[in-house]
Amino acid sequence: MSAAPLPDDIATLADYERHAAARLAPATWAHIQQGATPANRAALARWGLVPRMLRALDKGGTATTLFGQIHAAPILLAPVAYHRLAHVQGEIATAQAAAAMDTALVASTLSSVPLEAIAQALRDAAGQLQHPAPPPAWFQLYAQPDPAHSLALVRRAEAAGYGVLVFTVDAAIKRAEFVLPDGVGAANLAGFPPQRHHAGAQGQHLVFGSPLARQAPTWETLAWLRRETALPLVVKGLLHPDDALRARDAGADGVIVSNHAGRVLDGVVPALAMLPSIRAALGPGYPLLLDGGIRSGADALKAMALGAQAVLVGAPQLHALAVGGMAGVAHMLHILRTEFELAMAQCGCSHVDEIDPALVVAL
Repeated sequence: MSAAPLPDDIATLADYERHAAARLAPATWAHIQQGATPANRAALARWGLVPRMLRALDKGGTATTLFGQIHAAPILLAPVAYHRLAHVQGEIATAQAAAAMDTALVASTLSSVPLEAIAQALRDAAGQLQHPAPPPAWFQLYAQPDPAHSLALVRRAEAAGYGVLVFTVDAAIKRAEFVLPDGVGAANLAGFPPQRHHAGAQGQHLVFGSPLARQAPTWETLAWLRRETALPLVVKGLLHPDDALRARDAGADGVIVSNHAGRVLDGVVPALAMLPSIRAALGPGYPLLLDGGIRSGADALKAMALGAQAVLVGAPQLHALAVGGMAGVAHMLHILRTEFELAMAQCGCSHVDEIDPALVVAL
C-alpha cells in the first residue's frame, strides 16, 4: 500500500506543525509542544540577516566537517524521545528520511526503537538508495542511576557504529507527568530497573535528598565517560560560558548549547542568547552547536553567524512524522536545506566557512 500523499499546502515547517496539531491526541500534542520554544523563537527573531550582493556563487556548497565526519549540510536531527508517539514506525521512518536526505541523526537514549535498529535502518536505506555511505549517526546518552547501565548503552552504541557520543546533562531533574500510551516505551532501557521520578518514601523529600538529586550526573560523571570511551564526546545542555569551558577542560570534544526547549526549567534563558558568549569563551575553533527553536534555513544561518558550526532540529521531526511518516521527515529536511541554501546565497556565502557575525544585526 502506498503512503498517503502529503498535504499540498505545506511549504514551511510551521505548516507541518499546524497539520500535526490536528492529527495527534491532545495529550500527546501537549507533551510534544511543552516548553519554551516561543522564547527560543523570539530570540531568533531579534536578529536580522544582512544580505550581501554580487558575490560568486557558482561553486557553492553546504558541506561541513564535524569530528572527522563530513556532513552534507550543518543541519542535524536532534535527539528526540519516543518517535512512535507520532508514527507507528517511529525512529525507523526518521532514519530512512535521514538517509534519503543525507542528514546526520542523533538517536536518543529514550528512542522507542532500539539504537541498533536505528543504525541498521540508516545503513539499509542508504544502500537501497545507492548512496556511497549512510549519513553520520550519533548517540545521545542520559546517565542512568547505575553507571554499569550507562556504560552498557555506550558499548552498544559503539558496537552499532555510532560515531559520536552526546551526553545530555540538563534533564536529570525534571517533572515527568506524561503517561506513555500503550506500545510506546524506552526500547533501549528494556531490562533496566524502572527509574524513580518522584519524591522519597512518604514524600519526605521534594528534590534535595530525593533519588533524582542523588542520581543526577556531575562533573565526575563526565570525566568517567571520557575515560570509558574513545568516541568524540559532546556535552549537550550547557548555557553558561564557564560550564562550557569546564566541559572542554574535562575532555569534551564539543558542546551543544541547548535549553532543552525549556522543558525542564520555567523561565530558562533562550539558547541563542547565550551562544555568542559561549563562542567567545571557547574561541573560534572549538566545535559548538545550537539546539533551540530552529524552524527555518534563515534561523540556521543566524545561529551560525552567531557562533554555531551546526544546528539541530528537534520537534519538527515529530510534526513531520505525524503528518507524513518517512516522506514527511524527508520533505521537512528538504525544506530546511533549500531555505538554508537560499539564505546563504542571499547573504553572499558560497560555503559555510564564509558565514560570520557581520551577517547579522540585533533588531
